[in-house]
Amino acid sequence: MSADKQTKRRPGRKTAVGQTATEGHHVLEILRRRIASQAIPPGAKLLEQHLAQEFNISRTRVREVLGALELRGLVKREPNKGAIVAKLELSEVFDIYDVREALEGLCVRLATEKAPPERWEKLIAMFGEPMERLIAAGDIDSYDEAYAQMRQEVIEAAQNPVLAAMLGSIYEKTRTIMRRVLILPGRASKGLQEHRAVLAAMRRGNAAEAERLKRENIRSAVNDLKRYQHYVL
Repeated sequence: MSADKQTKRRPGRKTAVGQTATEGHHVLEILRRRIASQAIPPGAKLLEQHLAQEFNISRTRVREVLGALELRGLVKREPNKGAIVAKLELSEVFDIYDVREALEGLCVRLATEKAPPERWEKLIAMFGEPMERLIAAGDIDSYDEAYAQMRQEVIEAAQNPVLAAMLGSIYEKTRTIMRRVLILPGRASKGLQEHRAVLAAMRRGNAAEAERLKRENIRSAVNDLKRYQHYVL
C-alpha cells in the first residue's frame, strides 16, 4: 500500500492530536455562544449525529464537547434523551446572582488594587455622555456591548484566572437574563449611575469602596429582576 493511501482520511478530518483538540475547542465555543444567545433555546436536544455532520467531526469528539458543556452547567444529560440545553429555574437564578455579587465584588477589589488608577479613565469617559446617548436612543445592544467590555477589562486587571473562569461560567448561564434585565423600566439608566460610581471609586484607588458599590449594583439588579420576574424569566 502506498504512503498516500496509508494516510488518506475523509475530507475535513484532522489527523494530528493538536489539530483535533483545536477543532473541538472551536465547536465548543460556537455551541457556547448559541446557547448563551438562545439561538439554541433551553430544553432543546443536542443530537450527536447532527452535530458530527454539521461540524464534520467524529461522534467521540462531539461527546467530549457535550461533556465540557455539561461541566459548565449549560447542558444536562438525561437517560434516553441525551444532551439537553439546561433551563434555569427561578430559585437557581437568584442563587447564581448571590454568587455573582460576591465574585464581582472581589473582582473589582482586586482590579483596583492591582491596576494603576489611570487605567480606568477610558471606561469613565465611555460611561459618560456616550452611554447616555445610547440609552436615550434605546440602543440596548450597544449598551450591553459596552458593559461587557467593562466587565472584561475588570476581569483582566484582577489577574486571577480562577476567578475569571468562575465569572465566565456565570455569564454564560445568565447572559440572556442579564440582557433582559437591561430593558426593564429605568434599569439601564439606574445601572449607568451605579457603574459610574464603581469606576469613580476605582479611579480613586479605593478598593473597598469599589467592592461595596459593585455589590450594591448587583443587588439593585436583583431587586429589579424580582420585581419584574414574570416578564423576564
